[in-house]
Amino acid sequence: MSARTLSAAIALAVLAGCAVGPDYQPPHAPAPAEWATGLAGGETAAPAALASWWTSFEDPDLNALIGTAIRANLTLQVAEERVREARAEREVIAGGRWPSASASAGYSENRYGAHSYPPLGMFPGVPLDYNLYNVGFDAAWELDLFGGVRRAVEASSAEVGAAEYARRDVLVSVLAEVARNYIDARAYQERLAITEENIAAQRAIVELTRSRYQSGLASDLEVEEATALLTTTQAQLPALESGFAQSVHQLAVLLGEDPGALLDKMSHVRPLPLTPPVVPVGLPSDLLRRRPDVERAERELAAASAEIGVAKADLFPKFSLVGGLGIESTATGNLLEYASRYYSAGPLVQWNLLEGGSLLANVRVQRARAQEALDTYRQTVLVALEDAENALVAYAKEQVRRGSLAQSVDSSEAAFHLSSELYRSGLVDFLSVLDAERTLYISQDSLIESTQSVSLDLVQLYKALGGGWEAPASATGR
Repeated sequence: MSARTLSAAIALAVLAGCAVGPDYQPPHAPAPAEWATGLAGGETAAPAALASWWTSFEDPDLNALIGTAIRANLTLQVAEERVREARAEREVIAGGRWPSASASAGYSENRYGAHSYPPLGMFPGVPLDYNLYNVGFDAAWELDLFGGVRRAVEASSAEVGAAEYARRDVLVSVLAEVARNYIDARAYQERLAITEENIAAQRAIVELTRSRYQSGLASDLEVEEATALLTTTQAQLPALESGFAQSVHQLAVLLGEDPGALLDKMSHVRPLPLTPPVVPVGLPSDLLRRRPDVERAERELAAASAEIGVAKADLFPKFSLVGGLGIESTATGNLLEYASRYYSAGPLVQWNLLEGGSLLANVRVQRARAQEALDTYRQTVLVALEDAENALVAYAKEQVRRGSLAQSVDSSEAAFHLSSELYRSGLVDFLSVLDAERTLYISQDSLIESTQSVSLDLVQLYKALGGGWEAPASATGR
C-alpha cells in the first residue's frame, strides 16, 4: 500500500468517526426535595411499591379484571404494534450504513433504423436486427463520512424508546381506567342497596301514616308528604341502575370484550374495595424517573436533537463506492465466454450545491423542532408534578370528609329511629319524621360517594406516580 493510499485511508477513518450536529445531552429536570402539600392521608415518603398497586385494594375480582385487561386490551395492543413498527423502521434506516447490491438478467429484441447514425442501411449484408442478452451485478456503498446515517439511526433509536414509553403510558392509563370503572360499578351497587333500604323504611312510614290517618290521628297531608318522599326516593333507582350498567359496559370494553359480557358476573354485589392504611409514594425525584410520559418526552427530545445532525449532513458532499460487473452478448452461444465480460468500479461524489437555501432552512426547521421538544419535556415534567400534588391533596382531604360523613350517618340513623318512635307515640309532628328520613338517605348516599371518591383518588394517585407499567402480559395480580 502506497503512502498516499494509506494517508487517504487514515483520513477517511478519522472522518468516519465524526458526525455533524449536536451530541445529545439529557436535560436536567430539577424536582422539589419534598411534596409541597405534605403527606396527610396515610402516605409515606418510603419507596413506592407501584408495580402491582391494584393488589393493595385486596379485591380478587379487581385483580382478575386487571390481569385480563393487560392481556386483552386493544388500545394496549395497538401501542405494542407501534413499538414493533418503530423497531422495524430503525432497521430500515440502519440498513443505509451497509453496502447495497443488486443482480439483474435480461433479454431484448432490437433493430437499428436503416437511416440512423451510423447509417448501417448503406452497407449490404449488415443486419439491422439483433438480440441482446445480459447478466449483471451492481453494488454501491455510501460512506457515511459526515454521520448523516448515524444521526438518522440515533433519531430512530430514540423514537423506538419513545414508542416503548408510550406503550407504558397506555398501560398505566388502562390499569387506572379498569380500577376506576370497577370502583364506580361497586359504588352504584352500594348506592342501590342503600336506596332500596330507604325505600323499604319509607314505605313502612307511609303505611304507618295511612293507619294513623284511618284512625283519625294523622291528616291526609301527612299521607301525601310521606308518599311524595317515597316516590322521590324511588325515582333515584333508574339513574343508579343506568350508571351501574354503563360502568360495567366500559369495563368490558377495556377488557376487549362486548359491552354486555360482564353484566352477569358483576351483578353479584360486592363491597367497595378498601383503601390500604399506608400508601408509600416516594419522593418527587422518584416521580420523574417513573412517569412514562416524562420519559417519552425525553426520548422525543433526543430524536429531535439527532435530526439536526441529519439535516446538517445534507450540506456536505456524499461519497460512494460504486461498481458493477456482468456479461453481455448478442448470442447465447458466446454469452458465457470470457470476452463477454464487462465491469466498472470507482468512487462517486455527489454534492447538492444549489438547493435554493432549502438545506439551510431544513437545519433551522430541525433546530426549532428540538426547541419545541425541549419545551414540551419541561411542560410534561411540570404537569407530572402537578398531577401528583393534586392527587395527594384530593386523597387526604376526601378521607377527612369521609370521616365527617360517617359521623353524620350515625347521628342521622339515631335521629330517624328516635323521631319514628316519638311519632308513633304522638310526641312529635310528622315533619320531624320526614326531615329525619330525608337527612338519613342523603347522608348515607353521600358517605358511599365519599368512600368511592377516596378509592378513586387513590387510583388517580397511583396513576400520577406512574404505577403499573412494569406489569408483564401474563400478570393476574393474584
